Amino acid sequence: MLAKPKRDLTSGSIGRNLWMLALPMMATNAMQTLFNVADMIFVGKLGPAPIAAVSLVGMIMMIPFSLVMGLTIAVVAMVSRYYGARNYDNANHAALQAIKVGILCGLFLTVFGFFFASDITRIFGLEPTVHRLATLYLQIIFIASVPFTLQFITAAIFQAVGDAQTAFWIIFASVILNVLLDPLMIFGIGPFPRMEIAGAAWATSIARAVGMVTALTFLIIKQSHIKIKWEGFRVDWAIAKQFFKIGIPGSLQMTLRSTSGMIFMGIVAGYGTAVLASFGVGIRIDMLDLMPGFGLGAATATLVGQNLGAQKPHRAAISSWTAAAYYSIFMLVSAVLIYIFAENIIALFNNTQDVIQNGRTYLHIIIWTYPLLAFAVILNRALGGAGETVKTMLVTGFSLFCVAVPCAFFYPALLDIGVKGIWFGIATGHFAQAVIVTIIFSSGHWKHKKV
Repeated sequence: MLAKPKRDLTSGSIGRNLWMLALPMMATNAMQTLFNVADMIFVGKLGPAPIAAVSLVGMIMMIPFSLVMGLTIAVVAMVSRYYGARNYDNANHAALQAIKVGILCGLFLTVFGFFFASDITRIFGLEPTVHRLATLYLQIIFIASVPFTLQFITAAIFQAVGDAQTAFWIIFASVILNVLLDPLMIFGIGPFPRMEIAGAAWATSIARAVGMVTALTFLIIKQSHIKIKWEGFRVDWAIAKQFFKIGIPGSLQMTLRSTSGMIFMGIVAGYGTAVLASFGVGIRIDMLDLMPGFGLGAATATLVGQNLGAQKPHRAAISSWTAAAYYSIFMLVSAVLIYIFAENIIALFNNTQDVIQNGRTYLHIIIWTYPLLAFAVILNRALGGAGETVKTMLVTGFSLFCVAVPCAFFYPALLDIGVKGIWFGIATGHFAQAVIVTIIFSSGHWKHKKV
């Protein structure tokens, strides 16, 4: 029998439990984004073609990233449910199967990506030099697909059992290693040969591999919160099927968001470069405000899973509403500050006057949906923690493609307000998603969801 966790997430202060999980999860999310950023910083010194290649690969990798993130939602939902029920044998078994599924997915991505990297990058109509560099970088990144996949899967296991701190320190060490290796392998410092863009890819791959080995060491050997016994490579396909049943809708949900983003970009592009640039800046500001919510939402998913496992659905609901209230207050304060300092904030990204004026208009419309968006983000993740990913996928698809995109397309002409109509269309989508997700969560059907 496994020892009791450091903090029992099914009892005690909900607020303390939330923040104990959320803060390291927020930090972990921030660390994950630094892999591509670190590569871009050092590769940028090689010239425009290498940095264009790295930027493109960063966008391409959003597709396998969506697949892996869907699996992590399933891992948190299943492992946290068993762990909260004190059914440690099933929690251990589910965690082990998650690792095996992660290995299989990683191997598939390795084979597919290595052989089709050139075809994938050719789709974008790149110049020959950029195409060659992007293909090389992408092939090496795909070679390390198993470490890439398992780094997220193992972090989800740690988070599911309430040990978010370990996940953070592992990713932190991986990022530091990547930053140290980048200049050595890119520019050929010391005993390393000069590999330029290939060096950046190998630095990232090695750092992820070290992180993977460290995480597996903690899970299989140290066994601090969960006790995994390696039983060979045989996969329990019943468990694997359940992972995909919960995870695939989560992956599709992220894919829908990425697709809608490209559609919005296409609509906005018709209004000129300055408007397109202001939209790009506005999205980045939105993402800065959403980052804390992703961490708080991940913590909420863990609390929901564990409390449902402990037969405490009321506590799971209170945890979710509490997290949504915290984040909504944060977003309201953020909206007020952004409203006041919109021009100054945009100028940090680009000081062109047209970009600043258009960006201010975007922010002054969108920010007032932030408090509502807070409820959508948190309750969406809470439903995911209960394993209710099909409904969240459908809500996301409806709010984006049946509300936001049509409104963004028709509002400018119907209301005769130009590009403001696009911003109001996006805001309408935020409103629709928040209302529908809140109604679904309030119904309470998720409390009876089986995983």
